[in-house]
Amino acid sequence: MSFPEPRTARLDALSGLRGIAAWLVVLYHVRLSLTEIVPAEILAVLGKGYLAVDVFFVLSGFVIWLNYADSVATGGWSAIGRYLWRRLARVWPLHAIVLAAFVALALLLHATGRDASAYPFSELPLHLLMVQNWGFTSALTWNDPAWSISTEFAAYLAFPLLALTAARLPRVSPTAMLAIAGLLGALIWALFAANGHATLGADIPRLGLGRCLAEFALGCTACALWRRGAGTAAGWFGCAFGWIAGGGVLGWPETAIAPLAIFASILALSFGHGALARRLGSGVVRWLGEVSYSTYLSHVLLFTLFKLAFVGADLQLGWGGLAGYLALVLAASAALYRWVERPAQRALNRLVPARSGAAPQPSA
Repeated sequence: MSFPEPRTARLDALSGLRGIAAWLVVLYHVRLSLTEIVPAEILAVLGKGYLAVDVFFVLSGFVIWLNYADSVATGGWSAIGRYLWRRLARVWPLHAIVLAAFVALALLLHATGRDASAYPFSELPLHLLMVQNWGFTSALTWNDPAWSISTEFAAYLAFPLLALTAARLPRVSPTAMLAIAGLLGALIWALFAANGHATLGADIPRLGLGRCLAEFALGCTACALWRRGAGTAAGWFGCAFGWIAGGGVLGWPETAIAPLAIFASILALSFGHGALARRLGSGVVRWLGEVSYSTYLSHVLLFTLFKLAFVGADLQLGWGGLAGYLALVLAASAALYRWVERPAQRALNRLVPARSGAAPQPSA
């Protein structure tokens, strides 16, 4: 399979989508503290915020394919090594810093006689190695959202095999790519159905890894279709809405509907030049996407500390408390991105020089 050059250097709408998805995860994790101020109907919508993680997985596959498929497929072991180092530099430093903050919190809880059962030190090495959600444990511990970083790390490790395999296949038609996407969607449904679940947020310790790997592959397939110019924004949006509506009428579970709907929606945005794509790619929303990794990794720690300092025994937030917490997350995201995430990434990347003559690629 050949990899033609992308037709644009930036996909700002997808960056903006990542920012919105990160804040949906934030609201998902605080929703149970909003029952006194937010209507039940809205809380039910926020209760589906875990689907934003599925958006992350598909987006990640799209961006990794765009950035690295060519170099990994043609550059040999040195290119694979550079790719893996760059991915490690992207995700591990901030993960380690936030995990260190959780360790300090756990030690404080132990010292003050409070419950610290959510922070088992015996599992800490798994988290440091980013393998905590590879089936080694039966519950989420330490920084709960980092389970997805663990599974994405597995996807990063598997990606070179996928890219090398695709490069050695005959040219694959868009129709065949759509069939591959359909098979991946069916695989996700089958994985959850075989374990008795109809929602993607179920049994993350056991099913999260398979969920991530399949959706990451969906994202890779979406990028391959985009690079071939297969479809239009209107056509892919129509596919997404039609799939959701048809699945709803037929009574399909979320596991059958959501992954392929996300796949089609991301393709629609990648082709889009209309009002929605422009708004998602605008300054503020795009910036939220740029700092979204810091938002995602830090918000649970910040909420834990916020509750200890400012929230009563009922764990309920008023509007002022909610505004204060969200402002804290926003400020921390900006600070972590500027002074931790990006400097650490640049410092680590300088240790491994880029391939001479390599074309610049969008950030991932």
